[in-house]
Amino acid sequence: MDLDKITMWTRAERLAIADFLDDLDDQEWTTQSLCQGWTVHDVLAHLTLSNRVTLGATVAGILRARGDWNRMTERMACDRARRYSPAVLIAQLREGAGWTRRAPGAGPLDPLVDTMIHGQDIARPLGRRHLVPVEQAVVGLEHVLRSRFYGSQQRLRGLRLVATDAEWSSGTGTTEISGPLSDLLLVATGRTAGLAGLTGTGVARLTMALQLAH
Repeated sequence: MDLDKITMWTRAERLAIADFLDDLDDQEWTTQSLCQGWTVHDVLAHLTLSNRVTLGATVAGILRARGDWNRMTERMACDRARRYSPAVLIAQLREGAGWTRRAPGAGPLDPLVDTMIHGQDIARPLGRRHLVPVEQAVVGLEHVLRSRFYGSQQRLRGLRLVATDAEWSSGTGTTEISGPLSDLLLVATGRTAGLAGLTGTGVARLTMALQLAH
């Protein structure tokens, strides 16, 4: 992939999230997101860390979390949310929208995927829609399916994925799940909220896999 294109896509998605968040009220900021234990405010704080967190802070966080990456990520996001108001964090998201610095261990596509997924984590519990661009969603989903970080290879093993809003599919199995790219992205990254938009012979099997993981 062209790094300039990825940077442009990531910048556009960050700015779109900032615009989406501009008119949230106090109650919406305290709404629980699709990330367990995180409010909408916490998710925004996490998004501002993706190009600000240092290697030193990551190592220190991992040590404090006794090697648990998810616990470290949650603590850093919640600590940042306590320090900064939503308005300040939105300004930080806009400020860093085009920055190419990445969190330790992240590849070029991970910030794009992170932003698209967390946009859904925020929007869906609020009963709002935040559309993901088709080309970016396809590239992001294919990255998630290749990467070991997201765990999709295990939860989607033997399933064929078919998008209903794009000319895209993946996998050769006869057991199929189909739905919008945004829902496929959600289940590929372990979110049960994506199940509601899916159909096919593989939905029951995927539902069980996601529920067992939680």
